[in-house]
Amino acid sequence: MRKLHIGCGRKILKGYVNLDSVKLSGVDVVHNLDIFPYPFKDNTFDEILGEHILEHVDDLIKTLEELWRIMKPNGILRVTVPYYNTQAAFQDPTHKRFFALTTFDYFKPDSPYGYYAKCVWDIVKREPTPTSFGKLIPKFMRDKASIVLGEVYASVYFELRAVKGRSTYKEKPT
Repeated sequence: MRKLHIGCGRKILKGYVNLDSVKLSGVDVVHNLDIFPYPFKDNTFDEILGEHILEHVDDLIKTLEELWRIMKPNGILRVTVPYYNTQAAFQDPTHKRFFALTTFDYFKPDSPYGYYAKCVWDIVKREPTPTSFGKLIPKFMRDKASIVLGEVYASVYFELRAVKGRSTYKEKPT
């Protein structure tokens, strides 16, 4: 099983190819995720892990297309990203985007928004991580409360499965 850890920084994981844009101790591959193509062949990895990295890329759609390209069919992309309605998402000046619970719906099979990307990801898991404040709110109320109150969720963990042999890509509606 081949696994890739993107944006690993100093968190080097055993059993993974550790990739970062900076040559740090333990980094196996030095590559900037904003430069395409990535230095891997098609269908190389069974799993790709990225913790708090996708908010830093210039073009999320191209990045997801490239991760999909190097992912084996049915491979799993595991990512943690900042939730859009929390101070932590905004305080880091290197963040270029934030994520809602539905951000990856644009890449699902049969998505009505499928004209944005030439890759298909099925959402296997979507798990928001509550802040300390969010833990005080009953779980069934958190999604609605987060819209009004903010600071309910800190981040969201997603597991996306690469759907190969199928595309959501279609012409943009006029």
